[in-house]
Amino acid sequence: MAKYLISFPSAAMVVADGEWEAVGRDAHAVIDEAKAAGVYVFAGGIDEGVAPVLVSADGRFSEGGYPWAPPLDGGFAVLELPTREEAVAWAARIAKACRCEQELRVFQFDPQS
Repeated sequence: MAKYLISFPSAAMVVADGEWEAVGRDAHAVIDEAKAAGVYVFAGGIDEGVAPVLVSADGRFSEGGYPWAPPLDGGFAVLELPTREEAVAWAARIAKACRCEQELRVFQFDPQS
C-alpha cells in the first residue's frame, strides 16, 4: 500500500461566515471515518502563527523558509491506501468536507523509512 498526501493551501478555503463550524465538523467526521477504516496515518494544519525556520547542515538557522519558494500553509492528511482510485475517492470526501479542491500526491516508497 502507498501513502498519499491530500492537501490544500489556506487560500483555497473560501468559506462563508457562519459556515466554519460546519466545515470543522465535516472535516473531523471524514478523518474519523479514515481512522475507523484503518487508512489514517496523520492529519493536521500548518500553524501559520509560528514562523518557519531554515536550518543548515551545521545547525545554523534563520527565520523564514526558502526565500524563493511559496509559503507552505494549509491542511494536510496522509492516508495509506491500496490504490490511487481509493486515494482519489478519499480526497473527494475531504474536498467536500473542507469546501475546496484537494491536491493528491503519492509518497515514494522507501523501504528504510
